[in-house]
Amino acid sequence: MTNPKVEAFFIRAKKWKEEFEKLRSIVLSCEELTEDFKWMHPCYTFEGKNVVLIHGFKEYCALLFHKGALLQDPQGILIQQTENVQAARQIRFTNVQEIAELEPFIKEYIQQAIEVEKAGLAVDFKQTKEFTIPEELQLKFDENPDLKTAFQDLTPGRQRAYVLYFSQAKQPKTRLSRVEKYTQHILEGKGLNDK
Repeated sequence: MTNPKVEAFFIRAKKWKEEFEKLRSIVLSCEELTEDFKWMHPCYTFEGKNVVLIHGFKEYCALLFHKGALLQDPQGILIQQTENVQAARQIRFTNVQEIAELEPFIKEYIQQAIEVEKAGLAVDFKQTKEFTIPEELQLKFDENPDLKTAFQDLTPGRQRAYVLYFSQAKQPKTRLSRVEKYTQHILEGKGLNDK
């Protein structure tokens, strides 16, 4: 069943319009899924659990499987966006012809993703302690024990977001400025994107 919020997304789409519509028709042919609109994109759920999302980038459009790491990939078409993405996997497309050629496999992968939800499977996420704390953050912890306590009180997801954001900066000076910029945020118990 189609969702009016998703209709608006497809109407507004300029790039990848034809590809999005083809992907949508394939996903909707899997009758167990419900069409929703999350994170500004069409998202398809099974009993309230996110299964697959349609999204577009400059170079490609994609189907993103929320628990793609748990799927079998006999076709070798699932892509991990970055090394830090633990659960999600994408199938990427650059034209509608690729989608049409892969349609039977796309349906198999969607069905597999639904089965993952039916089975109640979960991705085994790396613990935050398995990520390396940037030296600049560790120095701030040493200077300010309250900061370390506040950081440890954050949810694991918020801790990971900070560690990854701070670590992505190539220059020590940039890492330090990021840590300093978000010190008060951490002390207030806020995540990276919290206002």
